[in-house]
Amino acid sequence: MKKIKIGDRLTIHCYKHNGQIDRTCDEATILDIQDDLLVCANYKTKLTENDGRSHRTNEPAIIFFYTKKWFNIMAQLKKKGLYYYCNIATPFLIDDGIIKYIDYDLDLRVFPDGGFRILDRNEYNYHRKLMHYPPEIDLIIKRELNELIMMKKNNTGPFDRKMIAMYEEKYRMLKNF
Repeated sequence: MKKIKIGDRLTIHCYKHNGQIDRTCDEATILDIQDDLLVCANYKTKLTENDGRSHRTNEPAIIFFYTKKWFNIMAQLKKKGLYYYCNIATPFLIDDGIIKYIDYDLDLRVFPDGGFRILDRNEYNYHRKLMHYPPEIDLIIKRELNELIMMKKNNTGPFDRKMIAMYEEKYRMLKNF
């Protein structure tokens, strides 16, 4: 992370356990760089799925990538309120201007009223068998999902609305919108 700086624009590649690319995002503007955290944002960015379909996002998003946690968190600033989409995934790495991570299917969706739901349990179980996730990965994933839920319940980290407001303002200043 030493070669990147605030304001740089990177792309994002999400992979599956078998090494195949699952999804790409064509822009992530760096807002903050810490030893264990990278904070990015994007707006109206192009997302491309593994089957070639693509679409643009409709709202600004603040994205938190961790170097030691097995999840990333996207705060979606929708007109209806603040939503979160959290991926259970490996810690990220940056390779030649690309943020890369492996997605492990389970997701946590958080709604503006504070409620949340765990998504894609069937997809996780299917891929766990198909791609032969080792038992160690299964344990890490379950532990990290529990940590993510505790962060949400305690409104810490990205679930602290003041943190989101600060990064939203920083992004608006960088992008002038």
